Amino acid sequence: MPLIQLVLLLIVVGVLLWLMNAYIPMDPKINKIINIVVIVVVVLWLLSLFGLFAGLNNIQVGRIR
Repeated sequence: MPLIQLVLLLIVVGVLLWLMNAYIPMDPKINKIINIVVIVVVVLWLLSLFGLFAGLNNIQVGRIR
């Protein structure tokens, strides 16, 4: 993934998170949980993208028959 796409994607995620925080009324506890989950997912995705965290490649959802 080119660096420009990476930066644009991070900007889009940040703007969406900001819009959600600013314009969607919800309980502060739920808002904080959503913010933490989004940040953790983005950090894990970035680590996997740069090859520092290979654990995401081995995750399987459901059973394989």
